[in-house]
Amino acid sequence: MGRTPTTGPVLGRRQAIAVGGGAALATTALAGCATAGDGGSGTTTAASSSPTTGERVCVLSPEVTEGPYYLDGQLVREDITEGKQGFPLELAITVVDYANGCAPLSGENVAVEIWHCDAWGYYSGYTEASPGGEVPAEDGEGDEDSFLRGVQPADEEGTAVFRTIVPGWYSPRVTHIHLKVHTQGEIDTTYEGGTTVHTGQLLFSDDFCAEVAEREPYSEHVLELTPVEDDQVYQEARSVEGEPDSMVVTPAPVTEGTPEDGYTLTVVVGVTPEESTGGGGGGTPGEGAPDGMTPPDGATPPDGTTPPGQP
Repeated sequence: MGRTPTTGPVLGRRQAIAVGGGAALATTALAGCATAGDGGSGTTTAASSSPTTGERVCVLSPEVTEGPYYLDGQLVREDITEGKQGFPLELAITVVDYANGCAPLSGENVAVEIWHCDAWGYYSGYTEASPGGEVPAEDGEGDEDSFLRGVQPADEEGTAVFRTIVPGWYSPRVTHIHLKVHTQGEIDTTYEGGTTVHTGQLLFSDDFCAEVAEREPYSEHVLELTPVEDDQVYQEARSVEGEPDSMVVTPAPVTEGTPEDGYTLTVVVGVTPEESTGGGGGGTPGEGAPDGMTPPDGATPPDGTTPPGQP
């Protein structure tokens, strides 16, 4: 089934997302929920540059669509690569209670779920859907319904860590990672029940996308990049409450100039647990698919339609 984790380098009122990169996860401060003046490498966001000295803040980010490629019942696991080609990415997501001074959200079976496409733009469960442009066929690595998808329980600090790869892209989207935060579900080999308290996306910065697109295997995808400003989810974020720029992330390289060694990225997600954005740990694919991307049989939206423009 391809579910065995692959070996690779282990790199040392609305919801809120604040984002930063770090040279090492163990030493990276929580961006967006930290004391002003804290130092650190990687991306600087409004979270760390705007508050009064000594004041602890969170940066609000919009609640956005889950998109058409969500599949429930995914495995609880840290390594979701399943042999997929791409630069290693270790992603640490810390969930905090925005309504409670951004205290870490732990207990009550808090879990984080992520999913994203492979280096060429294919999603597991939808490998017959063309990413657009000239792109190799889906490479056959990993389980067709589970590669680059997974759930992790948050620890006592509210943090869930994933080992994955830097995603590719597809038309008409910027490179991105989807995420959900669930509470009060049952954690076993999969996450069942509970309540979803956040649905969001992380959008990769233009400079980072351009750098990655020049290197193998990503360079095999001959498709023009979509700038963040033109991304439909970024535009959606501008129309609702929150700070859209808080969604934009830039991973930090483990070794400068050597992306093959991988990247790290730390993310703080502030939630209001009393507010739900949908069902927990389960769910169905979202409505619609992007232009030119029709889900295969057995993976169509609930109403059977594929209106364009949904990310």
